[in-house]
Amino acid sequence: MEEYISLFENVIEKTIPKVDYIDIRAGKGNTTSILMKDGEIDEINTGMSVSARIRVLNNGAWGFAYTTDISKFDEITETALKLSNSLKGDVELAESEIIKDKVATDVRIPFGDISVEEKQAIMKEASESATLEEVNSTTVGYGDIESKEVFLNSEGSQIEINTSRVRMALNATATDGQIIQFGHGSMGGVKGFEVIADRDIEEFGRKIGEKATRLLKAESAPSGKFKIIADPELTGVMVHEALGHATEADLILQNDSILKDKLNTKIASDIVNIFDDATIKDGFGYYPYDVEGIKTKANQLVKDGKLVSLLSSRETASKLNMKSSGNARSIISDAPIVRMSNTYMQPGDMSFEELIEDIPDGIYLKGSRGGQVDTGKGIFQFNAAEGFRIENGELSTPLRDVSLSGNILETLNNVDALGNDFKLSVGFCGKDGQTAPVGDGGPHTRIIDAMVGGSN
Repeated sequence: MEEYISLFENVIEKTIPKVDYIDIRAGKGNTTSILMKDGEIDEINTGMSVSARIRVLNNGAWGFAYTTDISKFDEITETALKLSNSLKGDVELAESEIIKDKVATDVRIPFGDISVEEKQAIMKEASESATLEEVNSTTVGYGDIESKEVFLNSEGSQIEINTSRVRMALNATATDGQIIQFGHGSMGGVKGFEVIADRDIEEFGRKIGEKATRLLKAESAPSGKFKIIADPELTGVMVHEALGHATEADLILQNDSILKDKLNTKIASDIVNIFDDATIKDGFGYYPYDVEGIKTKANQLVKDGKLVSLLSSRETASKLNMKSSGNARSIISDAPIVRMSNTYMQPGDMSFEELIEDIPDGIYLKGSRGGQVDTGKGIFQFNAAEGFRIENGELSTPLRDVSLSGNILETLNNVDALGNDFKLSVGFCGKDGQTAPVGDGGPHTRIIDAMVGGSN
C-alpha cells in the first residue's frame, strides 16, 4: 500500500482545515476459501481485493465513506465531509500516541507456496480421518488471507501492517438411524501455512469423528444444580460471552450491560483473573494496533475478582473519561466498534484429577455448541458439545444435550477452583452485523451450584 501513502497524506493535508480530525484506512488482500463436503470439493474462491475508507470528525459527528476504487478517493472524501457537515453530535476522542510503525506477522510458510491442490489434499485427509463407521457426512472449510494495510490520521500516525491468517474447520455428522449427533473442531492462527502443516491432521479428524459417534451412545443430561467442571473451550466461551461483551464500553454507554457502574467493585470470586490481550501472537484474535492506531496491550478486566477495566475505542473511552484500550475493530468497509480480541481466564494451580477428586456427584462439560447472553439482564445460556457424569471423583457416563445457564455475576462468584492447564480456541464473534476473528479460553474451571439442563 506504500504507493498510496502520498495520496492519503495529501488528502489529509488539504482536508484538515475543514474538520477536527481525519483517519484513513486502506488495504489489499489475497484470499483463498475452499469448501469440501463428504470428501468432494463443493466450492473454491480465490481473489484479490483493494479497499479504502476515510472518517472525518466535525461538530462532534462522523462522516464515513468507503470505496474499492482508490482512484475515487477524492470523491469519497467529499462524501464524508458532506455527511459530517450535515450532522451535529457529541463525539470526542480520547487522546492517543502518535505512532509511526511497520509490522508484519510471523510467517514461516507463505500461503502462496502451497498449491490449492495441496490444501485440498489436507482437507481430504481430515475428512477421511473423521469418517468412522457411523459418521455419514463431513464438511471441511478452509480459508486463508494475506493482507497489507495502512492507517494514517491527521494527528501524525502512520502504521503499516502485513497480516497472514488461516483457519480450517471440520464438522462430522453421525447417526445410528434414530438420532443424529455432531462433532466439530477447528485450527488456525495469525501466521503462515505452518499452522496447518505442523498439526497431526489424522488425529484432528479422527477425534472429531470419535466425538460424533460417542455422542450417539451418550445419555441425556440430568437437570438441576451441580458442581461442574468446564473444559478450556467452554471456559473461554463463558468468559467471552458472559463477561467479555458486558465489559464493552459501547454496551455500557447504551445501558445494556450488567457491569454498568461496577468498575472497581467485586464481581467474581477471589481466584478469578480475566484478560483481553490482542498481543498474544498464538491467539486467533491477535493484532498489534487496533483500527484507530492504538497500540494493543494485555488489558486485565478482572483482578482477584474485582472489575478493574473495560474494553473501549477512542470515542467510548472519551465518554467514560479513560484511555482507549485498543479494542476498536472492523473490516475496512465497516465503521469501527468495540470488540474483544483474545479473552481468557488466567489458570490456577490444580491438576484435572485434583479438580474432580472430591466431587461425589457432578458434571464435566466439554466444548461448545453456541448459546446466548443478555448482557443487560446479566443472564446466559450455553450448550456444551458433550458432557460426562462425575461420580465419586471419577468420570463415568457420557452425556449429550447439556446446557449451562445462570446469572453472570452469581456464576463468576461460584468459581471455586482453576486448573493449571490453558488453551485458546479459534473462532469468530458477531456483533452489530460485523464479524471479527477472536480467541477465547482458559483452564479447566470448577463452578459450584451451576444450573445444568438436559433434554430427553
